[in-house]
Amino acid sequence: MSDAKSADRTTSGMNIDSGLVRELAELLAETGLTEIEVEDGDRKIKVARQPAPVAAVQHMMPAPAAPLIAAPAAAAAAVASVPADDPNAVKSPMVGTCYLSAEPGAAAFVAVGQSVKEGETLLIIEAMKVMNPITAPKAGTIKAILVDNAQPVEYDQPLVVIG
Repeated sequence: MSDAKSADRTTSGMNIDSGLVRELAELLAETGLTEIEVEDGDRKIKVARQPAPVAAVQHMMPAPAAPLIAAPAAAAAAVASVPADDPNAVKSPMVGTCYLSAEPGAAAFVAVGQSVKEGETLLIIEAMKVMNPITAPKAGTIKAILVDNAQPVEYDQPLVVIG
């Protein structure tokens, strides 16, 4: 057996194409997918990644606790002044868990009173371990944020009001 083949061989005797594995891993990163599986005859290669557990990490990090506590208070104040059936409400396209920032400790995507452009990310909904950005359907000003960070949301539930 040649040295090149033995370098790519595992103890089980299966030839592993490390270049293909790297390409699949890069494809996962580029597309935001969490898993890719490729079959070629007897060979099957599966590359998977687990996104960081956002909710669990938040509870472990004491430093960002103050901003996370302030956000629900601001949302509660906004909810009182804006009805959830507002025609300008951006509604959830899926069932999942809502996150107001990209990662624990990061600033929220938007805040009440902030101007947003069409297509700008308002929040993220995690569904089946996939982070789905929810974007502004139009330009305007954030009138209310109707959800809390790490809150479960239902399909068609109002999330944000843009005026």
